[in-house]
Amino acid sequence: MRSRQNWAWVVAGVAFVALVGAAAFRATPGALIEPLQREFGWSTGTIGLAVSVNLLLFGLTAPFAAALMERFGVRRVVAAALTLVAVGSGLTVFMTEVWQLVLFWGVLVGLGTGSMALAFVATITGRWFVRHRGLVTGVLTAGGATGQLVFLPAVAGLAETSGWRSASVLVSVAALAVVPLVLLFLREHPADVGVPPYGGTEVVPVRPAGAGAARRALGALREAARTGPFWYLAAGFAICGASTNGLVGTHFIPAAHDHGMPTTTAAGLLALVGIFDVAGTVLSGWLTDRVDPRALLAVYYALRGASLLVLPQLFHDSVQPSMLVFVVFYGLDWVATVPPTVALCRRVFGASAPIVFGWVFASHQVGAALAAGAAGLTRDHFGDYAPAWYVAGLLSVAAAVLSTRVRAGRGEVDGARVPEPAGARRAGD
Repeated sequence: MRSRQNWAWVVAGVAFVALVGAAAFRATPGALIEPLQREFGWSTGTIGLAVSVNLLLFGLTAPFAAALMERFGVRRVVAAALTLVAVGSGLTVFMTEVWQLVLFWGVLVGLGTGSMALAFVATITGRWFVRHRGLVTGVLTAGGATGQLVFLPAVAGLAETSGWRSASVLVSVAALAVVPLVLLFLREHPADVGVPPYGGTEVVPVRPAGAGAARRALGALREAARTGPFWYLAAGFAICGASTNGLVGTHFIPAAHDHGMPTTTAAGLLALVGIFDVAGTVLSGWLTDRVDPRALLAVYYALRGASLLVLPQLFHDSVQPSMLVFVVFYGLDWVATVPPTVALCRRVFGASAPIVFGWVFASHQVGAALAAGAAGLTRDHFGDYAPAWYVAGLLSVAAAVLSTRVRAGRGEVDGARVPEPAGARRAGD
């Protein structure tokens, strides 16, 4: 029992640290928009393009990364991804042209962080946990999202005092420092160390991977796309991405700066969102083990929509009590949607859930990418972010309605079991 507990929690702990390390660079876009504009004269829309590429690749990489983890192992994929993040972050210090920003910041870091996205969380929890699976999903999700936000004050402070290049170097070092931990302590399957998953009773033997990574990922998408619940989950999660990473995560700081608030103060507010996000996401994971995930999603999206609709009236040149209320409220709801979404994917798609969730997460990042670019263009055209906040609020309410449409039993869709693509079965799924 003790061995089982130790290995499951050690693997979860290493995964948590890796997610925080990967999140470091994803903290930089909002904090570096102003410094990049001052040095290069690039518009908000131009920088938003690089952010959009980053967010898009961050999502589209996830399902293929989940399949690669099954084919080549989690440890190799995560170590390579962290190295790619470090390289992309480090190379930005030499950039002088927009295409370099898109390549280093958008492509390299997007691919690296996408390889450690929420599909990684679904893979770890699916293999290593039976009991407390929703709770661990919430903790790991909070690690990635909160790490991104908590790094903001350090990134913004360095950008103000030592320049944005120093901030990029810090993030590069932080990501690279996690690689040895991954190589030393991350294990692939409980069977590799001779123990059952946490809460399980039998050691599940590891079977060889079947189809290639690309075919595995595309096969899972083909089968999932034939079902209504996949599209409801994907559409809702696209709105989730648009209203978090794409809009608030990228544009909250410059929006606050438009109203006279210092960049470092606005970054501190987003870091505070991250702190409350820990509590909200862990609580959401605990609730997911006990409450209908569809009901949780409907409540989360509806509350988020209400908060975004009032946000434009809360910006001032200093922090007001009303803004603090928004920060607490929004922070509790930031990524609380993840544990119930992962749970629904498991109930609907069974063994293919990690890869299918990778595709659902891809839709999350497509929404985030569209929102990041559209909000930048909105600011350039109207001179104000207000229309973007209102649209995101209304879309969040629509996501609440979509969530109630998902119908699934365990491993079934509308009463019919979803067939697995060739080569889908893998120990620990």
